[in-house]
Order: sequence, then C-alpha cells, then structure tokens
Amino acid sequence: MLVKYLLIGLIGFISLYMLIPSFLPRIIRLGAFRKGTTKNQVAFTFDDGPHPQYTPELLDLLQEYQVKATFFVLGSQAELHPDLIRRIHGEGHQIGIHNYDHVSNWLMLPWTVRRDHMERTADIIESIIGKRPDHYRPPWGLMNAFDFFHPKSYRIVLWSLKAGDWRSRSCHKKLKATLLNGITDGSVILLHDSGDSPGADRHAPYFMLRALEEVLHQLQGRNLQFVRLDEMA
Repeated sequence: MLVKYLLIGLIGFISLYMLIPSFLPRIIRLGAFRKGTTKNQVAFTFDDGPHPQYTPELLDLLQEYQVKATFFVLGSQAELHPDLIRRIHGEGHQIGIHNYDHVSNWLMLPWTVRRDHMERTADIIESIIGKRPDHYRPPWGLMNAFDFFHPKSYRIVLWSLKAGDWRSRSCHKKLKATLLNGITDGSVILLHDSGDSPGADRHAPYFMLRALEEVLHQLQGRNLQFVRLDEMA
C-alpha cells in the first residue's frame, strides 16, 4: 500500500513539476508566447548558438534577404564567441536566453535555473553588448512549474513551427517543404544555428542553411514581414 501511495505521489509530482507546465502552454495561450496575431508577420528564431562556423554564414544570409531574427543563445557559447554576440546585436537582431548550457529545466531545481542559467547568461550578454536580454526559451521547450514565476522582465517563448532541422536526415527537400508549407501569419519558427547540443547532428546546420536560402528566396513574393520577437504582438 505504501509503495502504491509513493508511486501516486511521484506521478503527481512529475505531472505538476514537469508535464503540465511544459505542455499546457502548447494547448492554450498560458505562460508562454507561441504565435503572433498580426497579419503578415513572421519570426525566425535560432537556438543553441552562437557557432563559429554556422552563425556567420547564417548572418550573411539574413543580411542578404534583409531578415531580422531572434537568437536564443547559450551563455557558455556567448562566453566563447563574444565577437559573434556583438555581430548579432550590431546587425539588428534580437538576443535571447537559452540557458547557460543546453540542460533541461526538468533536471534542475528552480533556483538553479534562475541563478546558474538565466541570470548568469543575461549577465554575460549584458557585459558584451550593454543590453540585458528579456526573452527566454528553455531548452527543448521543457519548463518546470516555477518557470512561470520568474520575474516578469523575462518573456517565455516557445514556437508554432519546428522543422526538425537538428537532424541531418531531415533532408534538404523535406526541410524546405516543411517551412514553405507551414509558415503562416504569426508563425514563430524554430531553427538551430549549432549542431553541438545533445541530440543534434553536428553538421545539421549545413543542411538548414541550404534549405533556408531557398525558402527565403521563395518567400519574397508572399508580402511577409520578418520581425524580431520583441516586434511581434
């Protein structure tokens, strides 16, 4: 009987601490921003960087097509590549937080997430560009119950369209089709400019960039406005 109650308690804890906070925002507009409401606005977002090879290539591509985007960076990568953080900011893109390391919030205590990941990364970014980030995306979009109670200065952001671009087997044509068919008014698009995080293929961003170049070329005729998340309602 005791084992039964302990099991029920464990399931209840997991549900309250992990599952409900992570999946409820995907069902209703509660606790996290997923999609905009303004016609013709689209937000490209890029996670896990900056990467010394792929982020410069991505920035060149965005500049060519005059696209402004949001980069959710890892604090550890920002420390290694402050020049890329300065370039991202200098070219008019928004910088957000994606934890210090790519670790799930499910596996950490609330104050660890806050102190060692969110605030630490915000401090690093602010020291580089003189501006403190105010948008936050937890790795894999997995939140714990206390993430909702972080200071209101942080806007939690998920996504409305993901293309599986962290896998190299998401071939060029499949990735391109997913983006072209899935982008609609208010889309928040999840892509990655680094393949070094757990579960990703190291060279996957190469294929993402090839597909994104063709997608941006074809989207030119759709009368879309590519905006940063802080410009999206």
